[in-house]
Amino acid sequence: MKLPKSQETTHTSAILQHTPNGVLLVDKETRIRFINPAFRIMFKCNDDKLLGGLAKEFVHSDCFERAIAAGGSLMVKESISEHNISYRVGIFPIEAENLYCGIFIDISDEEKARKEMLELKAQTLKRAQEVISRQMQTAQEIAGLLGETTAETKVLLMKLMSLYREEGQR
Repeated sequence: MKLPKSQETTHTSAILQHTPNGVLLVDKETRIRFINPAFRIMFKCNDDKLLGGLAKEFVHSDCFERAIAAGGSLMVKESISEHNISYRVGIFPIEAENLYCGIFIDISDEEKARKEMLELKAQTLKRAQEVISRQMQTAQEIAGLLGETTAETKVLLMKLMSLYREEGQR
């Protein structure tokens, strides 16, 4: 069932206003033509001066330029350390309006968890190496002590055997 144009526009507008993903529409010169509330929150920009500005100034990436140069869609993963944000963006053309749409998904928590997991793995590997080194050192010390006591035992037993032989020859 096809909705009337006015109702379709209302639905689209409601979706764009309430989606948790940032939405940015730019023209062929990558000038911002539309920003939804989630994008403003994600990129910490509440200034209406964004409209007409270049997208790369706010997303800190040339992803729109690359998508336009490629003439199609593009998926990119980026991080902005000064804003403490990581995002994945899908960019695609809206040909009927000569615009490009970028849908931004905040993956900051995922990236933070991934980095924490990598750090935990590195710490675990370091700790395992320390345990292995201590285990080897302990094994070498035990082997050394065992070798010493075995040599002492051999000397003592040889003396005892020698004494018994001397007694047996008398």
